[in-house]
Amino acid sequence: MTIRWGIIGCGDVTEVKSGPGFQKTEGSELVAVMRRTGSLAQDYARRHGVPKWYGNADALINDSQVDAIYVATPPGSHLEYALKIAAAGKACHMEKPMARSFAECRQMVDAFARAKRPIFVAYYRRAQPRFVKLKELIDSGRIGRITGCRYRMTKFYMADPKPEWRLDAEQSGGGLLLDVGSHAIDIMDFLLGEFVEFSGTAHTTGATKVEDNVSLSFRTNTGVIGSASWNFAGPTKDEIFEIEGTQGKITTQILQHSPLVIQAGEKTETLEFPDLQHVAQPLIKQVVDDLLGKGKCSSTGQAGARASKVMDAALSSFYNGRDDEFWKRPQTWRK
Repeated sequence: MTIRWGIIGCGDVTEVKSGPGFQKTEGSELVAVMRRTGSLAQDYARRHGVPKWYGNADALINDSQVDAIYVATPPGSHLEYALKIAAAGKACHMEKPMARSFAECRQMVDAFARAKRPIFVAYYRRAQPRFVKLKELIDSGRIGRITGCRYRMTKFYMADPKPEWRLDAEQSGGGLLLDVGSHAIDIMDFLLGEFVEFSGTAHTTGATKVEDNVSLSFRTNTGVIGSASWNFAGPTKDEIFEIEGTQGKITTQILQHSPLVIQAGEKTETLEFPDLQHVAQPLIKQVVDDLLGKGKCSSTGQAGARASKVMDAALSSFYNGRDDEFWKRPQTWRK
């Protein structure tokens, strides 16, 4: 059996990072793509050897030859597309973050539960060899019982020539924590367990209307106490992720390609991992294997919703609540 995929939103993110994974994974085939500008969808299909293209999402969703759909649009459209895909009785692989808020995530999870179809979220680091190995080291007790973790990221992202939608709360759900910081929150959930206590705060330096500084404190269901902070208006590029145990610590980065540095006693070991051409392909393989009954993918809708719940806790005071359409009332946000 082969899973026949369609992509809604065949933009830049699908060119190398994710799109080829649906073509190169065993048991998977990319049969259709969609973009609102039909000529761009046609061009993508021609260049990537995809049989069909659409300028309308409903047409792709209702194509009887499409079994599962990858949604690679900004988060502002995720809920709408998810509800349509669930109603059509098809599986979904949703780009991260799962939605603009935890409230939207709940609606999506409930819709797929009613339809008895799965929804996965594209937190692709969960399946990459470096983080699979890191989880193995943690679970095997390589550095003893985990006693804490610390994550810090600083970068002046406002200077990046990236899509402006990332700073438009209606399209993104907030500032860069949603698009960039969500990766760190999800990978900590994967490595250390579900967050059971968490709180945070956010602020804007004034460079944008949305938040550009965020801090988070948490405890997981495995008893790990940790903290994380993001400064998207910092002067330098810096990132560090440290996991501490009773017998040592492991240091790496999350967003950047980097080794695992293991310090245990007086010994230091560095594990290098090759860079991946298509970084999302290992997770796509997990999704396909799950759909074919050959394995399980951990990046489910429930996991994606957990990441959004944690982000909401850190951002709630800034936006004066996030259970409603907060992007429509910027006058109530923290100044």
